[in-house]
Amino acid sequence: AFARLVDAWEVHFAPLAAAYAAVEPPASVKVAIDRRLFTSSASTSGAPSGRLWTSLAFWRGLAAAAIAALAVYAVLPYVNPPVQPPGTRLVASLSADNSNVKYLAVYDAARHEVGLSLVSGDRGAGKDFELWMIEGKNAPVSMGVIPAGQTARMAVAPAVQQKLAQGAVLAVSLEPSGGSPTGQPTGPVVAAGDLKGI
Repeated sequence: AFARLVDAWEVHFAPLAAAYAAVEPPASVKVAIDRRLFTSSASTSGAPSGRLWTSLAFWRGLAAAAIAALAVYAVLPYVNPPVQPPGTRLVASLSADNSNVKYLAVYDAARHEVGLSLVSGDRGAGKDFELWMIEGKNAPVSMGVIPAGQTARMAVAPAVQQKLAQGAVLAVSLEPSGGSPTGQPTGPVVAAGDLKGI
């Protein structure tokens, strides 16, 4: 049935072909067609295809993949923030019944520093506040003069770092300008509080 259909179309178009002389194609054309159609992909896979590197779809896909990877890299820290190990921060509310001086203290063990925020109170002219660490029944250990201002950060000495533990007491005394001359509190303790884990 198909062969009869082909014969019918050849008869129909034969008058058009009669106007042109038949030409034999060069042998190189048949060889080139055979090579493009019938060479195995294994023999050409070693050579890079020039079409891939000039393909617009390839470069668009590569750009989309790079943007997606960058977006994941940029957003991941916010989706899953790093967790600090428990017990690396301790907090204390420093106050006393007979004083209007109040501080909030945060000890960051990872940074080895104490952050202080003055909530209320004033040191007065010619005076300084000094921070002390008290461990159990031991003598107070000076952590230094608290810098003037609403907030302050104080580095913690290695010897004090080892002693600071949950339950240690931080205290603030009112001292002469420059701090205690004796290495022990000489003025009144105006604020104190226990360090607790957060």
